[in-house]
Amino acid sequence: MRRLAGPSGLLAVLLVAWPALSNDMDGAQRRQWTLEKCERYRAAWLGLVSRRGTAGLGPQFVESHDAFIASGCTKQADVCPRSAQELDVANTMVIAAMNAGAASTFPPFACRK
Repeated sequence: MRRLAGPSGLLAVLLVAWPALSNDMDGAQRRQWTLEKCERYRAAWLGLVSRRGTAGLGPQFVESHDAFIASGCTKQADVCPRSAQELDVANTMVIAAMNAGAASTFPPFACRK
């Protein structure tokens, strides 16, 4: 019996094992998890707004953020924090998302040209 050794052997093992490692959730489970993360994120946003209000947040920031949530949290990230208050809210929401089990890349914050 021939042993797989070296980089090519490791590559062969990874290529065979990758589908099993990467498909621990099927499509329906992924969609359900996205919905769950979105609901948790929405609840965190509503809690933050009820505690601090929207003072210091520009209308574009709030409208873009609301549109992200209304899309089921699937809309492309386009909420750009421009003021110190917006950046503070964005940082708070990233932490809230992570505490809710989402990755730090889940929230919609990105500044594009």
